[in-house]
Amino acid sequence: MKVKVQSLDGGKPGKDIELSDEVFGVEPRADILHRVVTWQLEKRRGTARGARERSDVARTGKKFGRQKGGGTARHGDRRAPIFVGGGKAHGPRVRDFNPSLNKKVRMLGLRMALSSKARDGNLVVVDSLDVKEAKTKALKERLGTLGLGRTALVIDGDALSVGFALASSNLREINLMPAVGANVYDILNHDTLVLTRAAVEKLEARFNG
Repeated sequence: MKVKVQSLDGGKPGKDIELSDEVFGVEPRADILHRVVTWQLEKRRGTARGARERSDVARTGKKFGRQKGGGTARHGDRRAPIFVGGGKAHGPRVRDFNPSLNKKVRMLGLRMALSSKARDGNLVVVDSLDVKEAKTKALKERLGTLGLGRTALVIDGDALSVGFALASSNLREINLMPAVGANVYDILNHDTLVLTRAAVEKLEARFNG
């Protein structure tokens, strides 16, 4: 699959780049994408700090009063929730939000997410993210000429462009990340995917390596 390489700084566009069909030409499947996105979101969840219930409190279990004749309730021990220092009644418990998903399925989901953007025409490849001046206004005007959607995910190689990162930090519709952080949820959650040449090389090497 050939894709036209565009220039971000207004210079001459580079030569067309050949995208690997094994990475950008996979037929997307909704069930695989759904499994990977569900796995990602569930893994993000943080569990509550568990409270000590009646059985977890280290207090005496000795009956501290008579069963009858004391004029008080018939309590069995001091671990009851109504006493200071007693256990919490129906308190929060530690839950396990660490699901498992095979690495093959996760990698397949990422290839399908990349392929879906390429198939729908929502994939833009730029030569690099180097800009002449790190100004938000100038960058926004330049990005407008690329025909991006409402939101865009920009993926660079190993090292992010400092100038682009500074200029895009005030643009809520632009998110920037290195190639190592590419994931299914963020790719599908943006209208347009912007890749640099370095990002394409890193992603293809990630699957071929």
